[in-house]
Amino acid sequence: MTSNIHTVTAYNANERYRTIITDNTNQVIADEPIEVGGTNQGLSPSQLLASSLASCSAITVRMYADRKKWDLNEIIVNVSIVTDPETKTTKFKKQVDFTGNLDDDQIARLKQIANKCPVHVVLSNPIEIVTD
Repeated sequence: MTSNIHTVTAYNANERYRTIITDNTNQVIADEPIEVGGTNQGLSPSQLLASSLASCSAITVRMYADRKKWDLNEIIVNVSIVTDPETKTTKFKKQVDFTGNLDDDQIARLKQIANKCPVHVVLSNPIEIVTD
């Protein structure tokens, strides 16, 4: 079995919460909102996590629809993260909508495909975090 390894680096140079995230090719800024002491120059870490699921779902749906040559114009994926402090459980709520010339069966299939994106699969399985 082969493992997929995806590595990113987060770098903070004494700029309060503003952090540069890079994979040595692309760069994203993470930050916190002003009301919690950040400068709001980027998405918060939780928003980045939600955006990973949302963007992966949209990309996976786009790939599938393009392969099928379906008339899909827009994909809109909204993701919310809800944490229950009592049970210490986290729920990702994902709303997927489409515009285009699609019938009900195609829409239902695209919603199924959105749940097969790699990030959805990772977040649905047990996760282990190892810190060195």
